[in-house]
Order: sequence, then C-alpha cells, then structure tokens
Amino acid sequence: MYNWDDKPELNITPLVDVMLVLLAILMVIAPNIIYEENIRLPQGSMSQQISKITPVHITIDKELNIKVNKDNFQLNSFEDNFYQYSRKLDLKATVLISADKSIDYGTVMSVLAAVKLSGFSEVSLATNG
Repeated sequence: MYNWDDKPELNITPLVDVMLVLLAILMVIAPNIIYEENIRLPQGSMSQQISKITPVHITIDKELNIKVNKDNFQLNSFEDNFYQYSRKLDLKATVLISADKSIDYGTVMSVLAAVKLSGFSEVSLATNG
C-alpha cells in the first residue's frame, strides 16, 4: 500500500550537469561564430546638392508695425499684403515670428494665421529663452 506521508524527492543533479555542459559548449563556440550579410544600400540623394532655404523673419514691435525680412507692413492690411508678398518666397521656408512682450496674444495669433493661410507649413514663434 502507498504511504501518503512520504514526500517525493526531486533529483535535479542530472539537469544541472547537462546545462553546465551546454553552457561550456556555447562559451567555447560563441566567439568563433561570424555572421555576415552583404547589403546593397540605395544611393539616395547623395548625388544631389541640398539647397539651403533662407528662413523668413517676421518681427512685430510695440507700435504694431510688422517687418518681414526688411519690408514693412501695417497690421490692419497684413493678411492681404503678406499673401501677395509670399508669392515671391519659397513656401518650404521656415517662418520665425518674434513679437514684443507687451503685444496682445490675439494679435500675434492673427499674424500666425495669415502666415499659415499664405501656404507656409513650418511656422515657429521665437522666444528668448
């Protein structure tokens, strides 16, 4: 008859021996494994010269005078005049808008909206921080 009080013993010595042998084999063979796959990379745009697009600087002073690069604009007619002016510019250029700290936030946002409506996609607000 079977005695239910006996505890089964688990003999893990053969398992440890096998694992140590496999570890020793792996440690000996691993430094000698060399895997190399030749990959042909595409040429890409290395042959083309990357042209540097000059950014457009927009400055708004305390008197709400707007200066785009070196040209002056008035705030009340800025949207229409800038749309005409932007036809001469590259629409991929980065636009940097910097404004005086005392100017109303809505005024700066209206200038930003006019720049976006003109077709520029990279528009940033400049800070001194």
